[in-house]
Amino acid sequence: VQLQASGGGLVQAGGSLRLSCAASGLTFRGHAMAWFRQAPGKEREFVAAFSRGGGNTYYSDSVKGRFTISRDNAENAVYLQMSSLKADDTAVYYCAAGRPITSAIMTSNQYAYWGQGTQVTVSS
Repeated sequence: VQLQASGGGLVQAGGSLRLSCAASGLTFRGHAMAWFRQAPGKEREFVAAFSRGGGNTYYSDSVKGRFTISRDNAENAVYLQMSSLKADDTAVYYCAAGRPITSAIMTSNQYAYWGQGTQVTVSS
């Protein structure tokens, strides 16, 4: 299984970025797909996720209304559109795939597969 994240960069506060994650080696529809992030000195935290099959989406309170997760089952890809970025959004963003139970979809240890991370830096 490989998850390849891309699209990070440096952006000013209030700006937008779109992250992409290309998945291979897994049954894409059979896995929940998620984005997590980790800022320096902080624990990895949940950002957004699609349930298995893509029927439901989940967001952390800190990004709800600003970020949108989407997926392309034909391309085995998941995206994170980030808008109204804040300095607090600065982190390494990771895509992940797994089969969590619904109640644990925001829990990082429920995901078996992880991408390498892409850095997002928001300047204030």
